[in-house]
Amino acid sequence: MTDPQWLDDLEMRAWLGYVRTRDLVAAAVGRDSTRESNLTFAEYSVMAYLSLSGESLTFAELAAKLEWSQSRLSHQITRMERRGLVAREPLPDDARRTAARLTPDGILALADAAPMHVGSVRRNMIDVLDRDQLAALADIYDTLLAHHRRSANP
Repeated sequence: MTDPQWLDDLEMRAWLGYVRTRDLVAAAVGRDSTRESNLTFAEYSVMAYLSLSGESLTFAELAAKLEWSQSRLSHQITRMERRGLVAREPLPDDARRTAARLTPDGILALADAAPMHVGSVRRNMIDVLDRDQLAALADIYDTLLAHHRRSANP
């Protein structure tokens, strides 16, 4: 067995910075979302992707956009259905597949929550960085996402 290639100080700083920041920013935006709009971060994310995609997506498409398993998505949709935010609908051309659709109440809830959500994202991340830092961070995340998507689909 070979010795692991331990992280040097810069690598450890980058790794721990990512882990801590991911958790802190997501928690802060999630707290704001729940407090201000009564939507969880997960609910807002599902609804935002549905809205951006014309208010309806298959479970497979939505799970891929969220980077979730279809099982996790199914459980989340069940909870959101109970609240009247989304509905499941079978696809007319393929009864084995299901789509998630925003309901009228979901559309209104999302419209009410969106200004608060973007304000929280700005306060907790965007406005903390200058434009060069944002561009560098966006490039870094593009690189990491591309790598992991390639690894998931060899």
